Amino acid sequence: MPGLIVRSGMKINNQRFEERHFMVGTLVNAAKEVKSTTEKQSPTLTDGFHLVVDALKLNGVDTIYGVAGIPITDLARLAQAEGIRYIGFRHEESAAYAATITGYLTKRPGICLTVSAPGFLNGLVGTANATTNGFPMIQISGSSDREIIDLQQGDYEELDQMNAAKAYTKAAYRVNKPEDIGIGVARSIRAAVSGRPGGVYLDFTAEVLGAALDAEAGAKSLVRVVDPAPAEIPAPESIQRALELLAGAQRPLIILGKGAAYAQADAEIRWFIEKTGIPFLPMSMAKGLLPDNHSQSAAAARSLVLGQADVVMLIGARLNWLLAHGKPPRWSPNVRFVQVDILATEMDSNRPIAAPVVADIKSAMTSFLSMLKPGQIRPQAAWTKAIEERKKHNIERMAVRLNSNPSPMNFSSALRAVRDVLASRPDIYVVNEGANTLDFGRDIIEMREPRKRLDCGTWGVMGVGMGYAIGATVTTGKPVVAIEGDSAFGFCGMELETICRYSLPVVIVIFNNGGVYRGDDVNRSGGSDPAPTVLMKARYDKLIEAYDGRGYNVIDPQALTKALTESLASGKPAIINCVIDPTDGTESGHISNLNPKSQINAAHK
Repeated sequence: MPGLIVRSGMKINNQRFEERHFMVGTLVNAAKEVKSTTEKQSPTLTDGFHLVVDALKLNGVDTIYGVAGIPITDLARLAQAEGIRYIGFRHEESAAYAATITGYLTKRPGICLTVSAPGFLNGLVGTANATTNGFPMIQISGSSDREIIDLQQGDYEELDQMNAAKAYTKAAYRVNKPEDIGIGVARSIRAAVSGRPGGVYLDFTAEVLGAALDAEAGAKSLVRVVDPAPAEIPAPESIQRALELLAGAQRPLIILGKGAAYAQADAEIRWFIEKTGIPFLPMSMAKGLLPDNHSQSAAAARSLVLGQADVVMLIGARLNWLLAHGKPPRWSPNVRFVQVDILATEMDSNRPIAAPVVADIKSAMTSFLSMLKPGQIRPQAAWTKAIEERKKHNIERMAVRLNSNPSPMNFSSALRAVRDVLASRPDIYVVNEGANTLDFGRDIIEMREPRKRLDCGTWGVMGVGMGYAIGATVTTGKPVVAIEGDSAFGFCGMELETICRYSLPVVIVIFNNGGVYRGDDVNRSGGSDPAPTVLMKARYDKLIEAYDGRGYNVIDPQALTKALTESLASGKPAIINCVIDPTDGTESGHISNLNPKSQINAAHK
């Protein structure tokens, strides 16, 4: 019998897979048939499966999210056997989202493992989302052998995966020889976390995974990545230029993006804001860098500060659609910008940047603090007073809605109950998605600690909820409350089984108004089919009972408070079906201006 693989007490028969890369049984079971006399005569070998696991472990990977199948089933088994935690999902997209949020929370690439072709494509959606948001993750997929793909000979799930991934990832690599596995893993890690982080695709052919080589040579081929994301120090003149611009401002504003939260420069950012007295506006996932109730927060006066600020400092934020591209009428036509970003090509993307600071955020903020002179920057009193007055007005107006108790509940009264329960649990991570559920939730649920609010981010993609919830609790060991619109939950709801299978402390609050945006639309043809945005007024709480979890059906804030309190105290999976007025909500939420309307059919509404 040809060469043996002797690793961790397992002997694996090294033969080419039948049908090129199908695994007939497991390699581990095949090894049991080898006789001891042959063992003594055979060299000590390893294979691609073991080298992938060894390379990941060498670089500190302790968790993999994925969906098992051809040709990576034994890779998942071996990783688990070697001490890496494997979390198996029901759909690759959710597994990729879990890896994405792991990367955001840890600054190390989360790992998603998928099968070939369709599974790869499913996972690629999450990987593209990681790239768009600037989160480090690596999607590892098995694939068909190169000689078959290149001649398009029709292999099982044949697809040129690496080239398909290039358009949607920061980098894409394929490993064609087992001795290059270590380099492939190392390059993927460095690409994922260096500069602006992003999603990376790493392709292993079935032939490489099953190939054998000398164990000693294999061990020497592995690479431990050293300093994969080195500090990028800003030029002193760029810091001086920015400080001078801010010092001359009458109505300065700081905008914190999720890049600022990712940087984990919490103390430096807070010190700079408080030393300068500049009002700040946190983007959604930057909430909690400074507490939402901080005296300098301008979140409750968003329209005022965006429209009237004369100098705006962007820290880890981009002038994309979320900030109306920095253009009038939302912004003053004369506003000037300071932008702190690790990517030089981000500057001048929509508006001229008067003071670009190219650096990692922690290094930049450290430099700002070292060069800032006492009293150098101080906003005008009239500016801070105007912000306080607008905040007071808007908070009072919101309080009227929050304190009402309509029947059935609306988004505000239900979220008030959730807010009040979470106020005493700063350890809890909040995942939030939907249209109105997201928009109201962002404004109502207060955050006091950084990186505790996780939502759909730059793309505004729905369906991240369960993947993010699983990734957050697996990574941190902390409980998660996922505040979901009923439509958003439907994109990823089968991961409820994953949550229950691993007994994860995730409580899912589904805001159920029976529709996409709202549940009162009508079929304009007069037919019996539901309107395009109408869903069933389902009892989502019944779903979790199939998996031995706890479900609640609530129709008022008092019942919601009780259900959420009980669920969190139990530390077990739960669903709270929160019945919302089907007429409450706005089509497309706060971005209805992005949803074109038919002018021809408007009269028929």
